[in-house]
Amino acid sequence: MSTLRIQHDAEKMRNLGRLAMGRLRANILTLRGAVLQEKVFVGSGCRIERPWCLMLGTRCMLEDDVYIKIVDDGASVECGGYLFIGRGTQFDIQSRLVIGDNSLIAPGCFITDHQHRLDPNYRIDEQECIAKSVAIGRDVWLGTKAIVLAGVTIGNGAVVGAGSVVTRNVPPMAVVAGVPATIIRYRNELHRNAQVTRTRFGRHSDLSA
Repeated sequence: MSTLRIQHDAEKMRNLGRLAMGRLRANILTLRGAVLQEKVFVGSGCRIERPWCLMLGTRCMLEDDVYIKIVDDGASVECGGYLFIGRGTQFDIQSRLVIGDNSLIAPGCFITDHQHRLDPNYRIDEQECIAKSVAIGRDVWLGTKAIVLAGVTIGNGAVVGAGSVVTRNVPPMAVVAGVPATIIRYRNELHRNAQVTRTRFGRHSDLSA
């Protein structure tokens, strides 16, 4: 047997072991009160506070070191099916976070649904937090290290550029970037432009007309 084949088989066994451990961690989460659908994967080093407030959909995948910090027993985090949450992402939730199916959250993102009041007559650490729910739709992509702040709704199919700070609602299919994030274009515009380009160069055009 060649060295390459041995390395390939060893890597395959490591991946199977990693998958088994991820599924085992998910099962432990259910014992702690989380509601999980089938084939959820939880990576190494993930930390979940108040797991009884957490719901994860079918084949939801949490990479290593994801931190879901739920700070109130009345809060809820509801994640759809086929959702990917990248390494080192953090959720800090006091009220409610909902994320739709088939969305992708790249590594290092931060999502919160609350902030401190800013009364100048009191120190920041003396002031209560104001919570406003966050909703992220289906087929959404958050680029690496994107930040989503309290009260934001991100529509279905939207894309948030890497390092952006989302402070206001994002329409469906919008591509946003920057600090604060602003609309650059829409995904359907990109699709139309690509179709025009392909047609211009004779690819995928209808030659039978």
